[in-house]
Amino acid sequence: MDPDSAPDSLPLLRWTEAGQPQAARWRSERAAPPPARVLRVDDGTPALAAYRQACEGSALLWRGDFQNARQLLQALARRIDKAPHHKKKHKPDASAPGAAGEAFHRHRMAQAQRARVLGALLVVLDADYGIPLRRAPDVRAACAHAWGPAPAGGGPSVVSLRELLGVVGAHQWHLKGVAVPALGGRIHPGYGVFSPLRGEYVDLVARAPLPATALARGGQAFDIGTGSGVLAAVLARRQVARVLATDQDPRALASARDNIERLGLSSAVQVLEADLYPRGRAALVVCNPPWLPARPSAPIERAIYDEDGRMLQGFLDGLAAHLAPGGEGWLVLSDLAEHLGLRTRDELMAAFARAGLKVVGRLDARPRHPKAADAADALHAARAAEVTSLWRLAAASDAPGAA
Repeated sequence: MDPDSAPDSLPLLRWTEAGQPQAARWRSERAAPPPARVLRVDDGTPALAAYRQACEGSALLWRGDFQNARQLLQALARRIDKAPHHKKKHKPDASAPGAAGEAFHRHRMAQAQRARVLGALLVVLDADYGIPLRRAPDVRAACAHAWGPAPAGGGPSVVSLRELLGVVGAHQWHLKGVAVPALGGRIHPGYGVFSPLRGEYVDLVARAPLPATALARGGQAFDIGTGSGVLAAVLARRQVARVLATDQDPRALASARDNIERLGLSSAVQVLEADLYPRGRAALVVCNPPWLPARPSAPIERAIYDEDGRMLQGFLDGLAAHLAPGGEGWLVLSDLAEHLGLRTRDELMAAFARAGLKVVGRLDARPRHPKAADAADALHAARAAEVTSLWRLAAASDAPGAA
């Protein structure tokens, strides 16, 4: 359970309904403050009226049929997409200086506005996470997976319908798991933990040549920022004797431990809470940091956005001191930030040099996810040019061999 979701730590949402004051605990994954203005809406509320109220900053507390609430949410999404500021009057010249960065910032602003409007539709949950609405599904198991078991004696809470549907979807992913061919098994991501749907970065780690010392008796590897534990599991499957997988997010730590146990790799992989590096040195240090140096707007985005490139820089700065003789650091990084004008290749090379590192090899892979081929995507030009690389790094004073 996320300690920040404990009932006593949740703020109160207050509103008036039928002339009576009401209150419930407010749940927000983004840690947004409780809305100041709450309006009751139901099956008789026109979608246009609900859309206008949401755009004006009102929260909409649903009191009708649950399936109708889902339909209203879809109607709000359609109206957002039809709004004038979401329509492109002309396709910008992708080759113009700064065009990619401008497109990225417009894209994020549009995402934020969309999230704000769609997040305005709220539902009440009972103390046991039940939904007291007609035709409501049983979401109690999904909510307990995301927030921990419902506390005895707890009261009702309020959450946005969009966020609740995300909780349900994440629970389904957790139950079903994600097939990872390199493992010959499945990864079951926990709520709020990045899912390994983009397989190219996993495949790079599965096929890169291992340093000989990583396979030697007593050799060990570090997986920095392990998330779901997928890369640590791949290294263990490749017969690396011992893998220390680190993270500082409680959800990631729980997810990684669960996946390592499911895969039967507990004897080879140890999951540790740490800010980047554990103690000691390793023959191989792997890190797949967030790829875009921008501020995340929600916890789940921390797997994608790394403000000011802090994790990337921290990994590079500590790598030489944590490599055993003959060891390598594997940095798995997309060049999407370069195509968006957020970082240059020269800046990346300079960061390697400042950290006392040299490049001893590189493997590349093209993305296979649907957005890479979607010409209608706002960032299509950058996505179409994207390459994910595994940079093989060594201390500048060392020259590792490979097996």
